[in-house]
Amino acid sequence: MPFYEKGPVRIHYQEAGSGYPLLLIPGGGLNATMSNFTGSAPFNPVGAFKGAYRCITMDLRNANGGQSSGPLEIERPWDAYGDDQIGLMDHLGIEKFLVMGFCIGGPFIWNLLRRAPGRIAAAVLVQPSGVRPELPDLFYRNNIEGWAPMLCERRPDITMDMAAAFLDKMYRFNADFVFTVTRDFVRACQTPILVLPDDIPAHPYEVAMESALLAPNAEVSLYPWKEPRDRIPLAVRHVRTFLRAHCPAAG
Repeated sequence: MPFYEKGPVRIHYQEAGSGYPLLLIPGGGLNATMSNFTGSAPFNPVGAFKGAYRCITMDLRNANGGQSSGPLEIERPWDAYGDDQIGLMDHLGIEKFLVMGFCIGGPFIWNLLRRAPGRIAAAVLVQPSGVRPELPDLFYRNNIEGWAPMLCERRPDITMDMAAAFLDKMYRFNADFVFTVTRDFVRACQTPILVLPDDIPAHPYEVAMESALLAPNAEVSLYPWKEPRDRIPLAVRHVRTFLRAHCPAAG
């Protein structure tokens, strides 16, 4: 699998299939890697959609277990990851694309819609992350324990103090709603959105539904859609129908 390089950033990515471009953002928090699609994800979107789309996915920068690397941009964590996502599409010569994101991919998608709204034809948010008021420090704690120590161990240039500052900026600076945009932004967003809600501490149902109700061109899948497991193919069919409806004509 190839790499995209820009300055000190090196992004490991994969392409599969052909057709209109579909950027797939894996879940797993700051340890999000392409392998999660065949491991922890409720379904593998590459396998499900490569027959109709040019599927593009990547390891998150500095994810443990992945091969992407780069500096910790402490003052702009969300935008640093957004740079990687937009930069990869630029590298591949792709101007406009569909996007589907799992877990942390939800906030990433809202950030992409804020930064490059004209480039995204439609977006699917699968079990998106969001802020539970009763657990405002959940993501900081999860990552200071489950991401930072291993990263610092394999990267002598990164200290725990640096990782803590990065996580503080990422998850405590704007610990509300979906982290990356405001409710007013979602209310004004005209991009077609499909939300597949979840309801675990890191994927609050209430936030997923609030974003769907606010966004003027949003749809919601059935819920629950992951259990029993025979519901998953029905949710995937909904995604397939949604993408087909909002995929610009070829050429």
